[in-house]
Amino acid sequence: MCSSDLAALSIACTLMVSIYAMGGVSGANFNPAVSVSLGLLGKLAPKEVCLYIISQLLGGATAALCYTDMFDKVINVGPAKGYSIWQAGLVETLYTFMLCFVVLNVATSKRHAGKDQFYGLAIGFVIVAGGYGGGHVSGGAFNPAVALSLPAFSGGLGSSLAYVFFELLGATMASAVYHAVRPDDFDRFATGAPSEEYPTGSKLLSEFLGTFFLVLTVGLNVIGKSPAAALSIAASLTSMVFALGSCSGAHFNPAVTAAIVASGRGKCSVRDGFLYTMVQFLGGVAAGGTYRLIENGDSFPLGPGVGFSWWAAAFAEIIFTFLLCFVVLSVATTAQSLSQYFGLAIGACIIAGGYSIGAVSGGSLNPAVSLGIVAAHAPTSGNGGLAFLLYTGAEITGAGLAAITFKLTHPSEYPRMK
Repeated sequence: MCSSDLAALSIACTLMVSIYAMGGVSGANFNPAVSVSLGLLGKLAPKEVCLYIISQLLGGATAALCYTDMFDKVINVGPAKGYSIWQAGLVETLYTFMLCFVVLNVATSKRHAGKDQFYGLAIGFVIVAGGYGGGHVSGGAFNPAVALSLPAFSGGLGSSLAYVFFELLGATMASAVYHAVRPDDFDRFATGAPSEEYPTGSKLLSEFLGTFFLVLTVGLNVIGKSPAAALSIAASLTSMVFALGSCSGAHFNPAVTAAIVASGRGKCSVRDGFLYTMVQFLGGVAAGGTYRLIENGDSFPLGPGVGFSWWAAAFAEIIFTFLLCFVVLSVATTAQSLSQYFGLAIGACIIAGGYSIGAVSGGSLNPAVSLGIVAAHAPTSGNGGLAFLLYTGAEITGAGLAAITFKLTHPSEYPRMK
């Protein structure tokens, strides 16, 4: 009930630590949408789904009774002033989809279940991404137990029921898309061996999804004047890198793809690099259109901040895109890459760049982000092509420098260089 710029982070941390504490007992769903998505995939029996949902709703109602008694206030669920139920519903659908999709990938997939320990961090960070990104539109419930419990003692359940519909829609979509991304979970894969690559279609869908949610979170945070934009954007990237790194490599950025291709070693072929880049651009444009729809047609231009030149912006983009690409090459593509913290290392580059150069260039660090911003703003300004070319040129330059530096600092990755 107390206002805080760190509210979404507080909620995310509560979810994260609870998942680590009780994941071994119940699976730590804590969300009817998550339980439904697991049930639709056969990862949770129908009886268990029903019992879990009843327990979750009772837990939510008990919590509502506690904070109502503590603060003598009630909370109603619904769209913020200036937004429609459909705009709020779109936010709830998309970020509930993201939440359930990340849970399915990091906590239940054959590639990760029982093998990796980053699941709680990845799941909690979805709340940071969506809470700061879409919270100003819908309130950021992403959980039917939350949507029904918050107004439980106020009588205002109209919007809550609509939220439940949207959240369950997101859960259903997550289950359907999971089928396409993880065919090895459904015996549609040759062997399911950890070293075997996924089909090209699964990898391209992975790249589209990761880029889409990254650019969507960028747009919503900037337009909503989030108090923690860089943290939210980094959280969205971290969650999706953990979720999909074992599928496509989780580039989500044409500059990262260019750096990996340029670094050689067969980590990404030129053909795959081209396909990845096209899909990443498509995801960026789709996300730009989506956040413009959610934000009543609002958008923002791509360009330097007030008081800074285009060359200052370009130089800033080169430096921090270099940092991002170099870290990706060093933690995710080496012979002994990080097994547990690669997503956190990559996401932290966005925090570093966002707070360091956000006022200078906006901290895009990604040609797909740049294109998404330009595409969303084009109906308002009618231009932006030159800005996109300048930013993309700077970002690709940073990627090239990262590939060169990686070769110089990691000779063990190139036996012929020894």
